[in-house]
Amino acid sequence: MNKNIIFEDLGVKDYKDTWDYQETLFKAIVDTKVRNRRTEAEEVPTKNHLLFVEHPHVYTLGKSGDVNNLLLNEKQLEDKGAVFYKINRGGDITYHGPGQVVGYPILDLENFFTDIHKYLRLLEEMVILTLAEYGVKAGRSDGETGVWLDVGTPFARKICAMGVRASRWVTMHGFAFNVNADLGYFDNIIPCGIKGKAVTSLNVELGVETVNVEAVKATLLSHFKILFEAAFTSV
Repeated sequence: MNKNIIFEDLGVKDYKDTWDYQETLFKAIVDTKVRNRRTEAEEVPTKNHLLFVEHPHVYTLGKSGDVNNLLLNEKQLEDKGAVFYKINRGGDITYHGPGQVVGYPILDLENFFTDIHKYLRLLEEMVILTLAEYGVKAGRSDGETGVWLDVGTPFARKICAMGVRASRWVTMHGFAFNVNADLGYFDNIIPCGIKGKAVTSLNVELGVETVNVEAVKATLLSHFKILFEAAFTSV
C-alpha cells in the first residue's frame, strides 16, 4: 500500500479549474487501478493527492441537493461577484470563498482502509483537533456531516462543511473550513439544506480580525498525517 500523499497548495484558484484538475487526478488513479486488475504483471502503485486551495466566491450544489436552497437569481449572483455550479459530490449546497481553507483529498482508500464513514470521521477529526489547538471545542452533529460548535444547543453552528465523491475507493472533493470567511455570503443559501442552523468562522470564534491561515494549514496537515498514518511529498 502506498501511503505517500502528494501535497499541493494551489493558492487562490478558480473553482471550475480546480474541479477539472481534481477530475484529472481522480481519473489517473482509477485508470491505474483498472489496468492493474486487467494485467498479470506487477501492480503499479496508485498515487494519492491532497490539494489546499482558496476559491473566489462560489456556490456549489451536490448531486442530491435542492437548487431552491440557493436564494439568489442569476443577476443577484453576478452582483455579488459569485458563480454557481451543480457538481458530482454528495451533500447539498455550500459556499466557498476567500478566507476558507478548502481541502481536496484525492486518495485511493485501498492504500489506507476501505471505509467511507471512517474516512469522513477522520476528516472531521482533523478539523476538531486543529480547532482544539486554538482553544475552540468542536464536535459532530448526529446525521450531519461536518464540524460543529455547541452541538445540541440553540447556538449550534457549523464551522466546516464536507462533501465527497468516491468511486472504486478513490475519493475527490472534500472539506471547506471557515478560517477568516465572510459569513454574509452564507445568508444567500440554506447551508447544506439545513434550516435554522448558523455558520461561523474561526476568526469570529476567537474574536480577532484575521487568523494566520498558513498556521492553520500546517496544523491541519500535521493532524492529517497522523490520522491517516501517511507521509507527504510537497510539489
